[in-house]
Amino acid sequence: MDKKITADCEYRLLCALRRIIRGVDIYSRKLNSRFGLTTPQLLCLHAIKGTEAATLSDLAKAVNLGGSTVNGIIDRLEDKNYVVRQRSTHDRRKVYLIMTEAGREVVRQAPSLLQDKLSSALAKLSPLEQLTITRALEQVVELMEVEKVDASPNLISAAEIEEKSKPV
Repeated sequence: MDKKITADCEYRLLCALRRIIRGVDIYSRKLNSRFGLTTPQLLCLHAIKGTEAATLSDLAKAVNLGGSTVNGIIDRLEDKNYVVRQRSTHDRRKVYLIMTEAGREVVRQAPSLLQDKLSSALAKLSPLEQLTITRALEQVVELMEVEKVDASPNLISAAEIEEKSKPV
């Protein structure tokens, strides 16, 4: 009986993980086909939207990505006229990222970020339920021996961000 339960749990867990992975992939594809944006680009736009003016290093910290990765993302957002770089008049060494009206419009039209949906759904659960889910997922990470894999809270891997940030 125990082997049957273990096999059933293993199957259900693998299916659940696969659904999560597929959900992230489907979200990314829809975002790209409908808005011409990658998830990291939308993530950066959301972060910029929340500030009056951010520097590249501010943005990199806010989205948990490397400076060169964020620079590539901003290059593409600038090409799409969603963001402009503006040199500070007080300190010429500083360059600020300013969202354009087109950038604000695409953020208004785009679906909410997956992590925002998850955060909102988790907030509706009791603290004990939140802790139980968190601990269970952390234990899955340990069981799979993937503790050293990218730990960014973004629902897209650093490798995928790097790949999507490369010029075409």
